[in-house]
Amino acid sequence: MKEFKAESKKLLDLVVNSIYTNREIFLRELISNASDAIDKRRFMSLTDSALAADFCIEIETDAAARTITITDNGVGMNAEELENNLGVIAASGTEAFKKERGKTDAEQLIGQFGVGFYSAFMVAEKVVVISKKAGDTTAYKWESDGASGFEIAEAERADAGTSVILTVKQDADGENYSCYLDKHHIRTLVKKYSDYIRYPIKMLEEKRTDGADGAKAEELITLNSMTPVWKKSKSELKDKELDEFYTHTYRDWNEPIAHISARMEGAVEYTALLFVPSEPSYDYYTKDYKRGLQLYCNGVLIMDKCAELIPEYLGFIRGVVDTPDLALNISREMLQRDRRLAAIASGLEKKILSEFAKMLKNDREKYEKLFVAFSKAIKYGAYDNFGANKDKLKDLLLYYSDKEKKLVTLKEYSEKAAKDSPVLYACGETTEKISMLPQLEGARSAGNDVLYFTDAVDEFIARMLESYDGHKFENIASGKADAASAEGHEELIKRIEAKLGGKAVVCPTDKLKSYPVCLAAKGEVSLEMERIMAAMGGSGIKAERVLQINLDHAVIKGLENLRGEKFDDTVTVLYNEALIAEGYKTEPEFLPAVNRLLASVVEEKRKAPSAKKASGAKKTDTAAESENARPLDENK
Repeated sequence: MKEFKAESKKLLDLVVNSIYTNREIFLRELISNASDAIDKRRFMSLTDSALAADFCIEIETDAAARTITITDNGVGMNAEELENNLGVIAASGTEAFKKERGKTDAEQLIGQFGVGFYSAFMVAEKVVVISKKAGDTTAYKWESDGASGFEIAEAERADAGTSVILTVKQDADGENYSCYLDKHHIRTLVKKYSDYIRYPIKMLEEKRTDGADGAKAEELITLNSMTPVWKKSKSELKDKELDEFYTHTYRDWNEPIAHISARMEGAVEYTALLFVPSEPSYDYYTKDYKRGLQLYCNGVLIMDKCAELIPEYLGFIRGVVDTPDLALNISREMLQRDRRLAAIASGLEKKILSEFAKMLKNDREKYEKLFVAFSKAIKYGAYDNFGANKDKLKDLLLYYSDKEKKLVTLKEYSEKAAKDSPVLYACGETTEKISMLPQLEGARSAGNDVLYFTDAVDEFIARMLESYDGHKFENIASGKADAASAEGHEELIKRIEAKLGGKAVVCPTDKLKSYPVCLAAKGEVSLEMERIMAAMGGSGIKAERVLQINLDHAVIKGLENLRGEKFDDTVTVLYNEALIAEGYKTEPEFLPAVNRLLASVVEEKRKAPSAKKASGAKKTDTAAESENARPLDENK
């Protein structure tokens, strides 16, 4: 019995209990090792044809003996290599092979750190390795329980290659180890983690024969597809095949809006196949959603959702990235966040945005569908991180145009705007509500277009951008000074402000036509920002309100002659009308004021007929008097 070195014992305990948190990946690791061994033999066969073979990996389960065996016909190992590669944990035979051979096809080998093999002890109480090196005549057996040490002895094996035999632990402490003896479960794990290993992974399965007795026979079945969809050339790929891959892989009933292929060679090499879903997943806008792309290393699944590969604002993108270049640490579940990973992420972001721009230009209908589905995410990207991505994304933003009655880009708006005119916008919950804002009347009458901002982040983006192509952004609900003059109406304005009691300042405006008043804000905080901050708990942040009045409106003209309660009630109603138009709740005094004004109107209407009747009666009496005053001889 040979003992593991002291540091190896500690590392083995770390591998089994800490590094790998998901027990089922042991099969992925052992299959990857088998693939490496075949890669080495295939590489050597390029110069020695005697080493050529029909390469494959076989899996065999024995429920009665509680064993699972992974066999390959790769390069194999002799006694010395078994001791060096398996007796010293983290001594990688693959890494040594790469150093020996240099940078050629050896770069395609997966393993680098030599600890994946020991993940077998997460599910096995004993591991036996029987191996015969290609070109040798003697086979050897390595055996260990993963604790006391290991033994190496001569063994029997006909062909070159390696068999790893795991004696699976008994079920205990809520752990179901027996599932790894179930062929259906093994097939599921192979499809999940090793479907794109380049060599066939085979397993005996029972198949019903064609005979009348319904007997069953075992047949060697290939479990993996071997050729990844993303590694096929563009000429081979059809939209239907890509759609089917997406719906099957991501369990989505709907076909994707678009698929994006990327292939990069050079300092960092990778292949990517990305998809834009037709709509956000049910949990996309919740804290439970986890973004990320599937990360493969030469066809072996390393991470199901690698968040570092995609920025948060593009988190709705799904897909796979396959690269031989990433350095893996001792666990394939965790990646070193080095410059190569960052380079892949940067390249993917540029590719995605480039494809979006092409779609906007060449297939407007498809892009609008994409933007409507994920506008909040894209807009968030333009604003997030102090607007770091605003210049990347500003030309991809779409807003509803009041004049065009459709979505337009900022570029399309600015091209039709007069020189030095602002980019006018209005904020509200929906396009329907915005379309009824009083301030739109002035813009429409002047022939100006207005963009509808329906998302909370829209105005913050406008503030971040400041301008587009020389056109500054301007909220139509801003309280900036208008061309309208207050001359001759100073007393009325003071009386209205006095009644409002500091709720808002009052100024005339030329923005209104049929409306008597509207609400605006001056300063850095707009009305929309005030609402957003309040929703986020920042109730102390208030907009400086301005009640803009239309001096040409009959109601405002009528205020000049009103005094007392009627004046106060009319101002109250007008102010609350402005609140309603901007989406605010009315004040408690609003309804009483409305009722008093209605009552006064009804009372005036009621008095009007009495006055007419009295006037008619007076005329009748006068006529009678005149009749009685006639001379008697006139009655003859």
